Amino acid sequence: MPNIPSNFTLGSSASVTRTITDETVREFAILSGDTQPLHLDDTYAAQTRFEKRIAHGALLVGMVSAVLGVKMAGQEATIIFLGLNTNFTNPVYIDDKITATCTVTSVREDKPIVKLAVSCTNQTNTEVMNGEAAVYIDPYPIAHSP
Repeated sequence: MPNIPSNFTLGSSASVTRTITDETVREFAILSGDTQPLHLDDTYAAQTRFEKRIAHGALLVGMVSAVLGVKMAGQEATIIFLGLNTNFTNPVYIDDKITATCTVTSVREDKPIVKLAVSCTNQTNTEVMNGEAAVYIDPYPIAHSP
């Protein structure tokens, strides 16, 4: 069994919670270049199936990354994404409070590779995303001199 941090043992779980604000969505639109009016224009969004603006799905992916790289890895490891499969199950609206959770479902015996169930829920505990992540865990980052 590879030597991995205890936060990545089978069954381990961690979460982060964040409110998706208008500012968050607008900043992400600028950063990503995804300025689709569904995310930014109230009048346009009111005419869609969602009836109001929704957040970019990639914001939820970023929250999963924060759980893995900050909450679970901490200062003990460097996390390298190998893959992420997601299903967006419900929209995320402006001012929704989202909780992203990652739970270890398998650990390889021969390498520090871990699979995790990922999910995001809103303030009413409605699932808005689910999926699976695979990460490589480097438990001993090498210090590089400048």
